[in-house]
This record gives sequence, structure tokens and C-alpha cells, in this order.
Amino acid sequence: MIKKTIFFISCVILFSCTPQKKIVYFQANERIDSVMTFQDTGYVALIQPNDILNIFVASISAEASQYFNYSDNPNDDNSMASGYLVDSYGNIQMPLVGELKLAGLSSAAARDTIIKRLEKYIISPSVKLSIRNYRVTVIGEVAHPGVFSVSNERLTLPEALALAGDLTIYSNRENVKVVREIHGRKEFAIIDLTSRELFNSPYYYLHCNDIIYVEPMKNKRFLTQNYYRVLPVIFGGFAAMVAIFQLTK
Repeated sequence: MIKKTIFFISCVILFSCTPQKKIVYFQANERIDSVMTFQDTGYVALIQPNDILNIFVASISAEASQYFNYSDNPNDDNSMASGYLVDSYGNIQMPLVGELKLAGLSSAAARDTIIKRLEKYIISPSVKLSIRNYRVTVIGEVAHPGVFSVSNERLTLPEALALAGDLTIYSNRENVKVVREIHGRKEFAIIDLTSRELFNSPYYYLHCNDIIYVEPMKNKRFLTQNYYRVLPVIFGGFAAMVAIFQLTK
């Protein structure tokens, strides 16, 4: 019972230091209806230079198709063992087919492009394509910062933060930075997670290799210092109350 009470007091002290409005996600503007509708932007991931593509070719002839497929065996000397690398010009190199420009295309459009070229060499080809190195980096005031690889090419900012274990109580939810590289240039965007306008942001859907930085609150140091100063005093007072209670029983 005493341990549960101590834990409860600790939580109250910690969370009472930060106003609720600074913590709650997706708040509605007080001047508008609480029910809001947001239109899906229809985001589709596009292939970029330095992407690694998983490309699996199938056809009537399994033997002929295998010639175009990479191997998952790390000991394989085949140059395609790690997938097809999109070079700095946006091209890949396929056996027989040669150079194919895929940068700027969606996975579906890239599949169609490859199939058209393969029809010269194999009968009724089909292609399965995905981006192997689709990943985002989450750093700063989150529970588990790191680099996260995902198979889904339609990852949202809240989903990426969930992969990192959510934000800590000391995070500045009104000033989350997203760093994105477009055509060799870095773009920096500031996102307010406490506002529902996040769903209208072009940064709601993340791009491959995006970096999310969650900065700490400016008063984090003050909060942590006071927390550790006040907590022993409260625990001491609580222990004294328990002792008095035991003596008066």
C-alpha cells in the first residue's frame, strides 16, 4: 500500500509541472467545432536516388525470370545480392535490359516501366517492387530514439513517434522539427503536435530518410532540478506521517 502511494505521489508531482495544454495531442481550436474533417492528401512515396529496390521478376519461364532476381544470400557474389541501387542520376542497371530511370516514379509506375522493358526478353513478365531501405530517424525527447526501417511506404509522423516509444513528458510538442532532403537540399519544417492542423501538413506523411527531432522544453532543467529537490522532502514528510500513524494505532 505504501509503495503504491509513493508511486502515485511521484506521478502527481511530475505531471503537475507541465500544463495539460502543452501535452495533449491534436487539440481543436476553441472557436471552431470539435468535429473536423481532413482530406487525405493522397501521398504516394516516390523512388529517390540512393534507394535500394527489391525487384522480383516472374514469368512463364522460372529459369529466365531468375536471371533478373537478386539473392538474399549475403555470401552470394552476385552484384544484385543487396537489391537494385538507384544511382545519383536516378537509374538502376538490370541485366540485358540495361539502364532504367526510376527516380521520381511511384512503385506502381516503376513496375510498369520494368515490365515494358522485360517483354523484349521474357514472355508475360510480372514484377513485384518495393523500397528496401525505407526508413526514418527519430531523435530528441522520445522514449527510444533511433533509426526505424519500415515496410510500409506510407508512414505518418504520429506512427514514427509511436515507433520511438512516444514523446517524453519533457518534450516540446509545439516545436517538432522534420528535416527532409529534396533534390539535394535540406528542408526544415516545424510541426505543432498539439494542433489538429497537423493532418493538413505536407509533413504528416513522412518521406524516406526524413529526420524527426523532438526538442526539449526550455524549462526542462528547471523541472528536473526542482523535482529531485522537492521529492525527498515529500517522501520524508510522508514517512513521518506513516510513523505517527503507526504510533497512534
